[in-house]
Amino acid sequence: MAEQRYQWNTEQLREQMAIIDGKRSPAKLLTNATYLHSYLRKWVRGNIWIKHDRIVYAGERLPSDLEQCEVIDCSDYYLVPGYIEPHAHPFQLYNPQTFAEYAAKFGTTTIINDNLFLVLQLAKKKAFSFLRDMESLPATIYWWCRLDGQTELAKEDNTFSYAIIKEWLKQKSVIQAGELTGWPKLLAGDDTMLHWIQEAKSMKKRIEGHFPGASEKTLTKMMLAGTDCDHEAMTGKEVYHRLLHGYTVSLRYSSIRPDLPKLLEEMKELGIEQYDHIIFTTDGSPPSFYEHGIVDQMIRIAIQKGVPVIDAYHMATLNVARHYHMEHLHGTITTGRFANINFLCDKEDPTPVSVLSKGQWMLRDGDFETWDHGIDWRTYGIGPLQLTWQLSMDDLQFSMPLGMYMENSVIMRPYSVLIDTAHDELAESHDESFLMLVDRQGRWRVNTVVKGFATHVKGLVSSYSNTGDILLIGKSKRDMLMAFQRMCEIGGGIVLAENGEIIHEIPLVLNGMMSNERVDSLIREENKLKELLKERGYRFVDPIYSLLFFQSTHLPYIRITQKGIYDVMNKTVLFPSIMR
Repeated sequence: MAEQRYQWNTEQLREQMAIIDGKRSPAKLLTNATYLHSYLRKWVRGNIWIKHDRIVYAGERLPSDLEQCEVIDCSDYYLVPGYIEPHAHPFQLYNPQTFAEYAAKFGTTTIINDNLFLVLQLAKKKAFSFLRDMESLPATIYWWCRLDGQTELAKEDNTFSYAIIKEWLKQKSVIQAGELTGWPKLLAGDDTMLHWIQEAKSMKKRIEGHFPGASEKTLTKMMLAGTDCDHEAMTGKEVYHRLLHGYTVSLRYSSIRPDLPKLLEEMKELGIEQYDHIIFTTDGSPPSFYEHGIVDQMIRIAIQKGVPVIDAYHMATLNVARHYHMEHLHGTITTGRFANINFLCDKEDPTPVSVLSKGQWMLRDGDFETWDHGIDWRTYGIGPLQLTWQLSMDDLQFSMPLGMYMENSVIMRPYSVLIDTAHDELAESHDESFLMLVDRQGRWRVNTVVKGFATHVKGLVSSYSNTGDILLIGKSKRDMLMAFQRMCEIGGGIVLAENGEIIHEIPLVLNGMMSNERVDSLIREENKLKELLKERGYRFVDPIYSLLFFQSTHLPYIRITQKGIYDVMNKTVLFPSIMR
């Protein structure tokens, strides 16, 4: 698919102007529309003309040629721009296409995606071809460019080389660099990330931070380094300090950080009443979190917490578009923008009953329109996981004296392993389990003990992880081995085994990381997994993120990585991985 240099070519622009002159007919006409006019900052009455994917006119006039036009009477609706999710991780069991399709039902028709999976799983040329293929979807898809891997990678210099980063930043659909999970290295004197930030800024790309708990001093330095936005504010005061130093602040409402209601309350207490530099994100939550909506959930919460209605909609539309220098394409219902429009029954109910995305019906009076176009994953070498090696009981040896204690959903501390790990099965009277990370290619393994994950999980195996390597957790080595074998049989996924039986599985047939199933189906499968794990002593909110975070070195204090057990604070490998 050849890349189009301009959004609309000369022929298309001439055709659009001919519609204004009455020489051509628009494709759709939205009449008697009460719509949010963001520039006037009020609801206005008018008519909206659409040709293909673009609003060619929004105002009081009616077209003179209606010969080939679908006319929609909007007297019973309020129209708002399509919502924008600025910080998505589109590989949380779902895939970028299925998530975009599901989000469109709730009016979120523009998504800015993490590229980490593509960097780690695809060769550069295939990844860029994939970006171009995604442009043909009815939703609008943009991307970030990661500057670090969020964990310790065996060959990080190759994966995140200067040449690769530069090529990613050059891609038309890549509109920001980040998120900057590796920023402590920059502040410690490593100039590599600082150079990449400067490169991105020279290309007019935005920089997304990742600064949980950052001091005002750190926020100041990272603003000087070039950061534009951060989504890690967890208190009203942290929102205030980010605004004070010129950040766009992305308020978060996610499965593990449902902070939005509290943030809005504390912002109000601090007298923050200006919302022009505030946006929303659900931060790439797993499927079950989206059962009742995407960004529309956040708009509803904002309205309920006293945010003026127009500001609440702007935080999901205009503010995002302005931040990313895309106001000429997104964020408003005005002439020349993409025809991304949500039809509401009530101004204070942001969940739409009908949705237009790029001028196409995504939802029509509550009925979802199935997408005709689909991504052929085989084109990119993405298919069922096919391992050429097997695990044996000899691999399941756990003699390491240092284990990992899960203090909460994100914090893991080191602890001394005092239980006898020489047995094939651990007692259920405590919360310690075997934990193993094994290379997807079968070359190395890291074996330790995790405390706090669960009390009765016998064997849980997941090919879904930060890097795509295989995680095994459980009390029983035999059940862990059975779950591993079943995971191989189904082409990758998450498998739970108990007493010699498979009790649940979520197949992830796209490189063992993503499903081809619709998000609705994944919600049911994930909810079942959560229920089974909680019955077996899992005590946290989100097991999918628990699996992801085992390797995530942007979180304190200890992690299991490709290099071995890693001390995050001192940036050292405590126990290296073992070659098999």
